[in-house]
Amino acid sequence: MRLTEREIDKLQCPPGKRDRLIFDDVQKGLAVRVTATGSKTFLAQYTIAGRKRRVPLGSCSAISLAKAREACEGVMGNRAHGIDTAAERKARAAAERAAAARERLTLAVLVDTWRALHLVQRRARYAKEAVRALRHAFPRQWDQPAESLDRGTVVRALDAMAKTGRVSIAGRTVAYGRACFQWALKRGTVEVNPFSALPALGARPKRERVLSDDELAKIWRAAAAILTPFGPIVRFLILTGQRREEVAGMTWAELSEDRSTWTIAADRAKNGKPHIVPLAEPARALLSSLPEAGDLVIPGDRPPAPFSGWSKAKVRLDAAAGVDDWVLHDLRRTVATGLQRLGVRLEVTEAVLGHISGSRAGIVGIYQRHDWATEKRAALEAWATHVERLADGRAATSNVVALAAG
Repeated sequence: MRLTEREIDKLQCPPGKRDRLIFDDVQKGLAVRVTATGSKTFLAQYTIAGRKRRVPLGSCSAISLAKAREACEGVMGNRAHGIDTAAERKARAAAERAAAARERLTLAVLVDTWRALHLVQRRARYAKEAVRALRHAFPRQWDQPAESLDRGTVVRALDAMAKTGRVSIAGRTVAYGRACFQWALKRGTVEVNPFSALPALGARPKRERVLSDDELAKIWRAAAAILTPFGPIVRFLILTGQRREEVAGMTWAELSEDRSTWTIAADRAKNGKPHIVPLAEPARALLSSLPEAGDLVIPGDRPPAPFSGWSKAKVRLDAAAGVDDWVLHDLRRTVATGLQRLGVRLEVTEAVLGHISGSRAGIVGIYQRHDWATEKRAALEAWATHVERLADGRAATSNVVALAAG
C-alpha cells in the first residue's frame, strides 16, 4: 500500500488479532503497526544475517509520514553498510540501564548488600568490623557510586592510615575491601576491584611475646586493684586463655548451674563451633564476687553493652603492673606456653584454646572425636594453681604437674 496520512488514519487491526503490519510501497522497509487497542506506530523492518529486525520510529501521531520515510531510509542505508541499527539501539539502551544501575549502587548499598547476602555466613563480629572499617576509611565516597571508588582514592586513604601508625587497621581495610569488591565482581555488579594488587603497606610483625613468670604475676596482682569491668576481664583471660571478646561477652546463660563450666556459643567462637571451657576454682571464685546484674557476667561501662575501652584501660594496667610492650592477646600465648611447661599434652592445650589447627587438623580432626574434657579441666586447674603461686611469690615445686588420665 502506498501510505498516506489519510490511509493511515483509516487503518484498523482485524478483529481477534493483536496487531497488524502495513508496509509502504514508497519506502522499502517502512511499516505502520496497528494494535488491537488502536495505537499506530511507524517502524523500519529489515533482515540482516538471516534475522529479521525491527526499529521503532515513533508514534504516527507524533511524527509525520515524511519524517518516518526519512528515518527509515537512514536505517535501510545502515543495513546496506552492514550496520544493525536495532542491535546498536538495544546495546545502547542496555548500557544506559547499566550506567543507571551503577549510579544507584553506592558504596553504602554495595557494602550493605555484601553484608546481608554474603557476610551472613561469617561471624557477626567480623561482619560488623568489616562494615565499620570501610565506612570509616571512605566517608566521602560512602554515598557515591561504588565504581567511583578508584585505586588512587583507596591508596590515599590507606596511606593516611599508615602515616598515623594505623598500619594494621589499613591492612584489614584492604582485606575487607578486596573481599567485598571481588564478591561484587563475580556477581557482575562492578567491573573493577580497586583493592586488587595493591602495594604492600608494610608487613605486620608476627607477635611471639610470651610473658615471663614475673611479668605475669605483676599483671595478675595489678588487675586485682583495677575495678570492674577491666580487672576481672584480665584475670579471666589469664585463668582461661580465651580471647578478650569472648570473655567480655560472657553471659550468665553460658555458665553451667554450678559455675564449673563455661560454654562459648558457636556464634561467638572464632571457629564457629561451641567451645567448652572448664573453670578452675579461682575462676569460680571470681564469678562469685561479681553481682548478677543483667545478661553479661562482666558488664561494660555502659550496660547492656560489653566493655569497649580497651586502650585506656590497658594503659592504666601497664602503669600499675610496671609491664609494657605487650598486648592482651599475649596472655593467650602465655597460657598456651605455660601449659606446655606444666607438661600438658599439645592436643589438650589446643582443646583448651579452642584451636582446630595443628594437631587437630586434617584427617586427625575428622576421626579424632575425643573432647578432652577431663584433661582440659585438670590442665586449667594446674595452671590456676601455678598462677596463684607466682602471684604469692612462691615458685612452682615442679615444672611438670600430674594430670588425670583421659
